[in-house]
Amino acid sequence: MAQFFVIHPDTPQARLIREAVKILREGGVIVYPTDSCYALGCLLGDKAAMERILDIRQLDLKHHLTLVCADLSELANYARVDNSQFRQLKAATPGSYTFILQATKEVPRRTLHPKRATIGLRVPEHPVALALLAELGEPILSCTLSLPGEGEALTDPYEIRERLERQVDLVIDGGWCGTEPTTVIDLTEGVELVRRGKGDPALFGF
Repeated sequence: MAQFFVIHPDTPQARLIREAVKILREGGVIVYPTDSCYALGCLLGDKAAMERILDIRQLDLKHHLTLVCADLSELANYARVDNSQFRQLKAATPGSYTFILQATKEVPRRTLHPKRATIGLRVPEHPVALALLAELGEPILSCTLSLPGEGEALTDPYEIRERLERQVDLVIDGGWCGTEPTTVIDLTEGVELVRRGKGDPALFGF
């Protein structure tokens, strides 16, 4: 049965953040709020937890999982970023964007796109997500919480708990997050708009 924490969306309670991170470190899969939608998350190095997320979403690794990072300097540890890319990332982070980039050796191969060795990375603008990342001290491997066959992401934490209480270890109620996913920008070869979402693509000329 999943635990259920109500965490203030603007001033997260430190005790609950510590408990949530403890669940992550013990191999848990959590549902947590971001600045676009609710997300599923686990430790980057936890293969079993990653496979549970893929099972919930019914995904294979051709779907990019995302490393949710605390800031741009942490992101640069996990992706190869040149000066031009860094300037583009700096202009758009934190925010509702996911960037497809070439991964560094810090990223386990099993989490990468199987043919391209790329990974999705983002820096969210949400106090609860940032508090989790600060306490954890490393990125959270994540994907949007939308279930197979459903068009929109789940938004009601109580419905999420009811539907996933036997598949996840923790649901964090962090208030309303919306249903619009991140805008996805592929920076591996120039600049390509992969998905138009909450982040304004005009920042990248689209």
